[in-house]
Amino acid sequence: MQTATQSYVEVTAADLPLHCPTPGMSLWNAHPRVFIPVDKLGEARCPYCSTLYKFKGELLKGHH
Repeated sequence: MQTATQSYVEVTAADLPLHCPTPGMSLWNAHPRVFIPVDKLGEARCPYCSTLYKFKGELLKGHH
């Protein structure tokens, strides 16, 4: 289970499109679902809970 208190959460291409909160997060601290563009820069932060997501692997190039 992932929690928003971790320093960051690693995600892969299998997690895209990424949204926060993720399915593994506890419901008690949930906020509205927001999509996180981690595949653009390699990392991105949730504007609600400040969880930092880092993309693990090669960033996508071109159309997919």
